Amino acid sequence: MPGRLVMKKITLFVVAAFVCLHSAQLCGEEGPFGIGSCHVNNRSAQDNARWMPQMEAIGIRYNRSAHTGWAAVEPAQGKWHWQTLDEQLAYFSEHHFETGGMLIGNPKWNTADAPGNLPVNNLAGWSAYVAAIVQHAKGHIKHWEVWNEPPNFTGREQTPEDYAKIVVAAYDAAKAADPDCRVGLAAKSAHINYLEQVIKAGAKDHFDYVTLHPYEVLDGIVDNAGTEAMFMQIVPTLRRMLMAQNPSKAQVPVFFTELGCDVKKGADTQAHALIKAYTLSMAQGVSCIHWFEGRDGDSGPLGLLDAKGTPRPAYAAMAQMIQHLGQHPAYLGWVLLNEKHYGFVFQGARTTVLITWAYRGISERVSLGKTVSMVNALTGEMRRSESCDLTSAPVLVLDVPAELLEQARLHQTKPLPWGGDFSRAKTVSITMGEHAEERGLHSRSGAAVAAAVVGYGGSARAGNVPGGNLFIVDPGFLSYTSTPIEISVVVRRNPANDNAGFKLVYESTEGFKTAGGWYTVPDNKEWHTVRWQIKDPQFVNYWGYNFSLVSDGEKYNKYFIQSVTVTKLGE
Repeated sequence: MPGRLVMKKITLFVVAAFVCLHSAQLCGEEGPFGIGSCHVNNRSAQDNARWMPQMEAIGIRYNRSAHTGWAAVEPAQGKWHWQTLDEQLAYFSEHHFETGGMLIGNPKWNTADAPGNLPVNNLAGWSAYVAAIVQHAKGHIKHWEVWNEPPNFTGREQTPEDYAKIVVAAYDAAKAADPDCRVGLAAKSAHINYLEQVIKAGAKDHFDYVTLHPYEVLDGIVDNAGTEAMFMQIVPTLRRMLMAQNPSKAQVPVFFTELGCDVKKGADTQAHALIKAYTLSMAQGVSCIHWFEGRDGDSGPLGLLDAKGTPRPAYAAMAQMIQHLGQHPAYLGWVLLNEKHYGFVFQGARTTVLITWAYRGISERVSLGKTVSMVNALTGEMRRSESCDLTSAPVLVLDVPAELLEQARLHQTKPLPWGGDFSRAKTVSITMGEHAEERGLHSRSGAAVAAAVVGYGGSARAGNVPGGNLFIVDPGFLSYTSTPIEISVVVRRNPANDNAGFKLVYESTEGFKTAGGWYTVPDNKEWHTVRWQIKDPQFVNYWGYNFSLVSDGEKYNKYFIQSVTVTKLGE
């Protein structure tokens, strides 16, 4: 009974905070429309001048970070170099940008053999660097992000405990130099498991905001997998973890300091991804989203501008969003059009704005109830109509009809539905084949399920379908809380009876882990059920899924899946 009472109080706290968060403008002083850069486009004011004027022209005002690495400002021990940073800060000010800073690096003079490692070997030197740069940039930089997406860019053997030491030292030194500055706790992707480990290792109360880079979760949106509800759970899941591990920090601002889409998927697709990313991020209360990146550089074709500075459709899409939403849009809630397609309503710069697109990219005409103005987000072209043909390309609807506006407000604090309410379910499942059905369990292949290679009379799907072996439980069913579960899979070898097998890999309290060992599918004469009982799941979708069937290459993935079921144990 005491445990249930505690959980009830935690739930009420999270719900109340969620209501508070979404009843006003997005938290923080920043607006949501930020930009970031790779190394070669951000070493100096001269680098910034190649692309930032075009960002300024469309209303972007928030830059992720100046070039503030340890080696850049203290290239030799005790020898400080400030001129390049000062020129860069002056440039940002001249062009009306606010910028953050990144506390990162381990100069060669400190650890010549491993300069990329977290500098736990010299916490005194690290603290001196933090104190010096925060003091020097006082009045210019307020937000300081500690490292870039750890555990990336740390030593191979370095642990959450090592990162916690760096965070604590940075926090103490930064606050001593500038009590009004803000220190950010960071993690790669949406790796909430890692953040939990860092907090438990000593970083508790030593941060003012959290940064994430949920590229992989966005990929599901880009691929029209229907995973909008999963993306919308990033911040709520993070807050559940913070409430459990560091309650005083449960409502700190959340920044996505990197998020982007490779233009190799298509220039228009990249633009659509940008609109959806900002829409879904703002709808869950992310303070600022720094699109990666402004101009192509050393990190692949991800820019709003190509390597020559030519704008891509994503640049026009960003401009349209800023024009119609303004610098500080307020989220009003979500609607379901035709009981299927998600739409998100904001108070924009001059009127209310509905941003919507076709669920899983399946085109369909929807009625909006009255004649409204609709904006093509890639061209700015506007037309008036009472209905809209939804596709995977988002559309901006201005002056939202009263009926839809009221629906949005009623839904404002409710989680986005994903085929039903599974918050009280004991079991979720997915059935494969021509008549695939998802009941609270989803395949990462999304819309490809129905079109996938099927066998045995259409009652199963081949295990080698891209994304078909990656599974996501409904966030309402299980998210963050480590409830014991059983996962069962019904499988069969392919008609040729090729040798086939896999192992089950799942998100645990320690990150991804293998359950049991290798499973060899016995034969193709009948369906076989394999079960795993898991005591330590911790589903947070940091790579965009919760568990997978891994065949270690194409040699052993020659099997068919009939169904997958997840059951909570002990309830």
